[in-house]
Amino acid sequence: MTLKIVFSDFDGTLTLENRQLTSTFFDILSHLREHEQELVIVSGRSLSWGHFFLTHFNELNYAIMEGGGVILKRGKGGFIEEYPLVAEGELQHLADTTEELKRIFPNCPLSVDSYGRKTDRAIEFELMQDEEINQVIQFLNSRKISYSKSNVHINFWSGEISKFLGVKKFLEDFRPDVAMEHSVFFGDAPNDQSMFELFEHSVGVSNIKHCLHRLTHKPSIILEGEENAGPFGVLNYVKKFNLSHSN
Repeated sequence: MTLKIVFSDFDGTLTLENRQLTSTFFDILSHLREHEQELVIVSGRSLSWGHFFLTHFNELNYAIMEGGGVILKRGKGGFIEEYPLVAEGELQHLADTTEELKRIFPNCPLSVDSYGRKTDRAIEFELMQDEEINQVIQFLNSRKISYSKSNVHINFWSGEISKFLGVKKFLEDFRPDVAMEHSVFFGDAPNDQSMFELFEHSVGVSNIKHCLHRLTHKPSIILEGEENAGPFGVLNYVKKFNLSHSN
């Protein structure tokens, strides 16, 4: 296998579990650059975070945000945003449902960046009691709204959005020169399951162990040990891979 693109979740995968971005992230960028490989972050975070990634890290040319709903590309005159998975009617249904959610559950803590999101919204579930979470999920189900739980948020949306569909569309539209089998995905959370299920080469960093019991679909490779937690696992894996395929 020739590795050309590394797709990776962000929170808990490229950061430590406490969301801390460390020097290891920069080591990953440096190593991939040396081997002419590209990093594409695939995150449930908002479009505005995608702008942050491309603005601050010159090695990044693309980001797939909002759980696959937005593809962001670095262009000559700025950034290009595309929403290939979501129809206008679905965006309106999401907006209407969000307003209804706020009326029915006035204390439901929408994330600050929800107001900058395009294709989904996010709830700070860590600030809620289990009973409140269950009531909100029942409401979303009743409105035919999809949702997933990451390490940070409960994200919800209207339509068919997933990290796998976002990656698939990205490869088709932006990088048709790269076959899916020439890339790998790293993740650590339940909202990575579409990639674990459908992506050929998926790797769970070792801190995925905290939620393995909740996963219907698991990564094809699961790293072990504290030395392979989060970004350490990503760096160790790509170094080992590139060393074994250097001859």
